[in-house]
Amino acid sequence: MKVTEELELNGRKVTRIGGADLCELLDISPAALTDLKKRGIAVHLTHDSYDMGATVRAYTAHLRGMAARWGSEGEAEGLTAARARLAREKADEAARRNAVARGELVLAADVRRGWSDTLRGLRARLLAVPSRLRASLPHLSASDVALIDREIRNTLEGLAHGDD
Repeated sequence: MKVTEELELNGRKVTRIGGADLCELLDISPAALTDLKKRGIAVHLTHDSYDMGATVRAYTAHLRGMAARWGSEGEAEGLTAARARLAREKADEAARRNAVARGELVLAADVRRGWSDTLRGLRARLLAVPSRLRASLPHLSASDVALIDREIRNTLEGLAHGDD
């Protein structure tokens, strides 16, 4: 790392450092250094020459300011956890949309409607059994058919109320 000390500039000594060396010192990329320069954090002197002391002070002040906006260490951890939770939620939502698009997942309302239609059809067919038996088995008396009808209705009623 090449650092050169200059003579006084505006009444103070300036320690110059090159851009690549400043990137190494601060552990940042050249693009990050350019951004810091644009925002006035990196103090640029001349071509590929920066005021090391002023830049390091401004950069550490900048980092302290960023850390202060996050609040305490616990708040920063909470923010990190919230961001991770949000990322998981977004991933889950994308997975759900993909499953729906592939036909692997259906809406509960559609399932409910399908089962309701099926069970209504089953109920209608079961309630039609006594009439079909009367037509197929003419030797059954009206009381026999009524008994069969009552048993079917009792069974359906029990199923409707959750009885075993």
